[in-house]
Amino acid sequence: MAYADKNMSGSRVVALVIVALIHAVIGYAFVTGLAYQYIKKTQEQLTTFEVEEPPPPPEEVPPPPPPPDQPSTPPPPVLVTPPPIVQTVAPPVVMQAQTTPPPSYTAPPPAPPAPPAPPAPPAPPAPPRISQKAGLKGNPGQFFGSDNYPPTARREGAEGRVVAALTVGVDGRVTDCRVTSSSGNRDLDDTTCRIARSRVRFTPAKDDAGNPIASTFTLPVKWQLEQ
Repeated sequence: MAYADKNMSGSRVVALVIVALIHAVIGYAFVTGLAYQYIKKTQEQLTTFEVEEPPPPPEEVPPPPPPPDQPSTPPPPVLVTPPPIVQTVAPPVVMQAQTTPPPSYTAPPPAPPAPPAPPAPPAPPAPPRISQKAGLKGNPGQFFGSDNYPPTARREGAEGRVVAALTVGVDGRVTDCRVTSSSGNRDLDDTTCRIARSRVRFTPAKDDAGNPIASTFTLPVKWQLEQ
């Protein structure tokens, strides 16, 4: 039997019991001779009611099944964007030269003036103009023959041509000798200058006034052994 049927049967039984009691009381009143007014009051006080069936309880809805197990996925990492780097360029420092010396500054004494430079030496006089060149006296070849051949060069069989620049003084003698073209043999070169200084003579050169002057002369000498 349903729960509603059980409740309805119980209520009916209670109602029937109450009605039976009321009838028993009324019968008893009639039997005992109670006054009619009491019966009337009892009837007025008697209230009949209808027993309504209570509404059925709501159906129990089964709870939903639990969701299937889902793998726990960690939340994605939060990307934090660093703030932009702001480079601050310091303004250039301008150094200003101090034009006004401090009060305690004492200027050094001025340097003494430099001594005057010595006067330049006078320019050498221009060489006199040669109107007549120096000339050889005699045949100088006689001084450079086999009789004056250097012994060491002879033993070595050395031969060659020597060119010497001679400086001729105002007296016609050779005052300086410089080899400008060597023969390749030291003895031949030295013998050429030695003989030129001691034996070779010149007629000195002259200027426009006919005065003897120093000059230079180129002397070629060929040293050759006898065959």
